[in-house]
Amino acid sequence: MAEKFNEKEAFVLDSIGDVAEVPKLMGTSEDRYDMTRIGKKQELLRNFQFLSVLSFTVVILASWETVLYTVSYGLVNGGLAGLVWMFVVAAVGMATVVLSLAEMASMAPTSGGQYHWVSEFAPPSVQKFLSFLTGWLGTLAWQTGIASGSYLSASQIQGLMLLNAPGYSFERWHGTLLVIAVATVAICLNIFLAKQLPRIEVFMLVLHFIGFFAIIIPLWVMAPRTPAKVVFTEFQNNGGWPNLGLSVLIGLTGPVYSMIASDCVVHMAEEIKDASRILPLGMVWSMVLSAVSGFLMILTFCFSVGDIESAISTPTGQPYIQVFYNATGSRAGTTVMTVVIASMTLCNTVNNVASASRQLYAFARDRGLPFSPVLSYVSICGCNITYVHVVSSSLIRAKVKPGWAIPLNSILVCFIVTCLLSLINIGSTVAFNAIVSLGAAALFSTYAISISCILIKRWRGEPLQPRRWSLGRWGAPVNVAALMFLILFYLFSFWPLFTPTEPTTMNWSVAIYGAVVIFAIFYYHTHGKFVYDGPVVLVKRDI
Repeated sequence: MAEKFNEKEAFVLDSIGDVAEVPKLMGTSEDRYDMTRIGKKQELLRNFQFLSVLSFTVVILASWETVLYTVSYGLVNGGLAGLVWMFVVAAVGMATVVLSLAEMASMAPTSGGQYHWVSEFAPPSVQKFLSFLTGWLGTLAWQTGIASGSYLSASQIQGLMLLNAPGYSFERWHGTLLVIAVATVAICLNIFLAKQLPRIEVFMLVLHFIGFFAIIIPLWVMAPRTPAKVVFTEFQNNGGWPNLGLSVLIGLTGPVYSMIASDCVVHMAEEIKDASRILPLGMVWSMVLSAVSGFLMILTFCFSVGDIESAISTPTGQPYIQVFYNATGSRAGTTVMTVVIASMTLCNTVNNVASASRQLYAFARDRGLPFSPVLSYVSICGCNITYVHVVSSSLIRAKVKPGWAIPLNSILVCFIVTCLLSLINIGSTVAFNAIVSLGAAALFSTYAISISCILIKRWRGEPLQPRRWSLGRWGAPVNVAALMFLILFYLFSFWPLFTPTEPTTMNWSVAIYGAVVIFAIFYYHTHGKFVYDGPVVLVKRDI
């Protein structure tokens, strides 16, 4: 077969006569430099660009959707005014976090994300242990995230059943089967449509915004109006806490959930073309879009909520479904509106699987997990890649046949973990909720550790890795603000919604979080430190 090359990019004719573009695998010269610098081999296809990156992040944040199914936090603690103003606090706080993460993503765009940054930026005396712990916390967060997304979808489906069939008898095993069904769909899309995932992401983004208007317009037109004074100035303490201020701060958890997980696309970094530039841009703009749409939805909900008590005590288990029904007076209309949100929750779960599997793959590649060789295996199906000759950093001769390359074993393990977690729901819904809710605290821990490491380097005046997206002189103030917000949320993420607490209302996530941390420390000292060196040992600082 004849080959043709130009000075900037290499092309070859594959066995079926089509021209295959090598940069689809290798990315740009900046991507190749980044992979060489961090000492990693390019194994995944770089087929994500700015729009698909933006779509991926917006869909997984699911801000306006999450606002609706977490309103119970704010309605109990803070009331309508608490919902509105705590969303503003959460948006500002999360903005500082995303800006900090985006800068580090530009420095080291790798699927490892936070644990890699800690390994590279932490003081040498603690970088190995802190990186290992951060990797385990990240794994915990993303694995429970799939179960959480699947459970939310299942809960919405059951809410629709209760709305349309009041005689429906809710059983916990029904929920478990629905969780497994949702996870199965998400896993299959990630395996069989992996090559088309960037296009699917753009389609999901379109649905996301169509759904947004499909929800707010009926509420604007048909719902009763709550006075502005009530929405903006009347705080409530329905959780029984000693004072209103504490109650409002506990209600902060709901709005934060609607903007958490901006690092999702970081774990797709090795599949993004021109990642050191596109990745931070996608993270920042997705935060802007999510904050705006989420704030508009929270205002719409608060002005349309009507009777708060009926929303909180709804038999559907989902206050927003009751608000939809009170507004439209129609089960059919409410069903359509709820199906929109349930569909977007499924889309969120699809992306959750993609991020979780890449994080698992990357951490296993650095030997941070048991059975690392199995988990880090990349399955190449219908794709034959043979490197022929490296001419220069920007010119590579290769044969590339169409297909996909995915961490299949990691994807399947994600499915197994979700199924096992869902079985807990049969025995105890309280235990299952505790497990899926601790993901936020674990994820925030990884944010705090990585941002602390980069802040220490700034304070010590140590040179930072060159980056194409920088906070400049605002870096240290933004990092400090991010850490203050993360610590605040971290403390309140373990609080129960009500007091006095009972075994069924206690937030048991703190116990499970502690158990995972203790196990990670034990595993590190008994095995991990002998096989895990951290990504920093492969980093080339002289290029």
